[in-house]
Amino acid sequence: MGTAWIDFQVWGMRRMDSLAEVLRRRSRGPVHLMTGDRGEREALFHLRKIGYTVVARRWKSPKLWGDIDLVGWDGASLCFVEVKTRSGRDAMPAESAVDRDKRDMLRKMARAYLRGFPEKLRADVPVRFDVVSVYLLPSGVEFDVYRGAFGW
Repeated sequence: MGTAWIDFQVWGMRRMDSLAEVLRRRSRGPVHLMTGDRGEREALFHLRKIGYTVVARRWKSPKLWGDIDLVGWDGASLCFVEVKTRSGRDAMPAESAVDRDKRDMLRKMARAYLRGFPEKLRADVPVRFDVVSVYLLPSGVEFDVYRGAFGW
C-alpha cells in the first residue's frame, strides 16, 4: 500500500502540472524557478519511495541566508538533501552545481537545524549530506541519489 499511495500522489501531481500548463496558470515566476520547484517535488516523492522519511522541505533559519531543500531520515541517519534539477542531461551533471560555497552554506544550515535538538541527542545523531540530481526528460523523470555526497 505504501508505494502505491506514493505512486498515486506522483501521478496526481504530474496531472495537475500538465493541466496548469495547458491553462497557462504557471505565471508563478521564471521558468528556471518553476523547474527547480518541480524537481524538489519529484525528489521528495522519490526519496519517500526509496525509504526516506522527509520531515522538512525548504527549511530556513531566520539568522542565515539560504535554505535546505529537504531534510529527512534514512534509517538512523538525519539527511540534509540538496536537490538539483535539469531539463536535460547536459555535458555537466546537475550534482556538479553543489560547489564549495553551497556545501559551506548547507553545513551552516545543518548546524542551525541541529541546534533545535536537545543537547544530549545532538551529538548522537548521525548526519549525512545527500545530493539528488533530477532530470526532467521527455522520456520521463530520472534520478541520481548521492548518499553522503560530502561531509562536515
